[in-house]
Amino acid sequence: MASEGAKDDGNSNRLDELVEGIVRISAGDFAARLPISDARDEIDALTTGINLLAEELESMYSDLESRVAERTIELQRARMELQRLVDTDDLTGLASRRLLLERAGEALHTSGHGDAGTALVVLDLDDFRLINDSLGHSVGDAVLLHVASRLRSIVEPDQLVARLGGDEFAILVPDGGIDKALAVAHRALDVLGERVMIGPLNVGVDATAGVRAGEYGTPVEDLLRDADTAMNQAKGEGKGRVAIFTPVMHRAARERVQLISELRRALATDQLEAFYQPIVDLRTDSVAGAEALVRWRHPERGLLPPAAFLEAAEEGGLMVELGRWMLGSVIGQVGRWSRELTLPECFRVHVNISPSELRHGDLAEFAADLLQGEGITGRYLTLEITEALLVTRGDVVDRNMEALREIGIPLEIDDFGTGYSSISYLQSLPAENAKIDQSLTSGLLLEDRQRQFVSAILDLIHTAGMGAVAEGVEERGQADLLRSLNCEYAQGYYFSRPVPAETMRDYLSGARQLAAAADDTRWA
Repeated sequence: MASEGAKDDGNSNRLDELVEGIVRISAGDFAARLPISDARDEIDALTTGINLLAEELESMYSDLESRVAERTIELQRARMELQRLVDTDDLTGLASRRLLLERAGEALHTSGHGDAGTALVVLDLDDFRLINDSLGHSVGDAVLLHVASRLRSIVEPDQLVARLGGDEFAILVPDGGIDKALAVAHRALDVLGERVMIGPLNVGVDATAGVRAGEYGTPVEDLLRDADTAMNQAKGEGKGRVAIFTPVMHRAARERVQLISELRRALATDQLEAFYQPIVDLRTDSVAGAEALVRWRHPERGLLPPAAFLEAAEEGGLMVELGRWMLGSVIGQVGRWSRELTLPECFRVHVNISPSELRHGDLAEFAADLLQGEGITGRYLTLEITEALLVTRGDVVDRNMEALREIGIPLEIDDFGTGYSSISYLQSLPAENAKIDQSLTSGLLLEDRQRQFVSAILDLIHTAGMGAVAEGVEERGQADLLRSLNCEYAQGYYFSRPVPAETMRDYLSGARQLAAAADDTRWA
């Protein structure tokens, strides 16, 4: 009996150990193992099973821990890659706009008070869109990579170079104030001004810069906005310049925004008007056509010339809409004149076409619909295109020019003699005339060298098989000299200022004489 009691006490102890082991395993101690007795009975069988279960759970948990650790590392890598993508410009590898703002904010709130604090330089590439349009986006991307490399080469270790988007870059100068930022800006313009080989092409990359110095606590958004405002101010004064932000610029920027808004409303409410400046055939002293020039009858500021609002139209993305309005107005007016008057056989109205318009693929189709609606042909029009655009025109512009020629609308090269004048490209263009810029005409009677230069320009135009139009003729002597140099056409204040359509109608009908008639017996 005593032996059986001892056995019962032993089994009771083993069961207690078994329960305790199960509790430990249930609590997560998968390394716990229960002892096996020499009895090899049912309790030991259960104990063995629990040990096997604990071993399996330990293996599963170890595998799970390993997977969790691997996944955690993957998530950390993904998070770091995402942060890199957010902080880095994908094309150039420069800092992103977000990172620039973050670092600028930190600098503005940690720098000391006074003038020698944080400053920002914003740079915009000049005429970069022409590179993209004429040479292709792959060349454009290569140019941006080149710009990024050169900007990195001129900054100090604590200065941050970022790409804001498109062809706009920024350099954060965390200390040193306006003087140090100006030095950085000038170094940047100098290094970018050096030409570079992109494949077989020798490409020039110029830029314009704006600088804004910040004080302690300046909002970072204001720093970037004002530096950009200064850059736009510099660009308006000419390429390759640097401007420092002043509060006056901020007021001017607000005024530009207001002007763009008013111009958009003017297009919708018929506040624009086409004026016409007669073009005279110097061989016959007769009106051969007119140049159409837009005017804005502003409800408060009166009649505004193009110089007062065309820059705002370009900045506000309104050039295509403005150009379409002008083309529609002119074709409608020519249609009315053709029905009311007997127009000279050579009569043409010259209309300026902006680069933005020529890059729209449906320009010729738009013009053809307008002509058909008025029942006239394209022979009554001439579209004026700057020679700078013609040199860097690209495929879309070429297709548009060819389509315009197919519907009978000839082209004229505007501002000829101010840039790329070359017989090599003149021969390849579907242009009928070239217009000599008024800057060349103005000095005709003052300098013999200027007369020789204009004579050479005329020879170049005639060699290319085109006629010449001289603009800016303000006195009889200029008209006589141009006539002696075999210039076919001329326009300017000597003949007439730009006039409303009704006055131009009087010139065409003979009801009114040009101003030159009173000064020249050949008009009698």
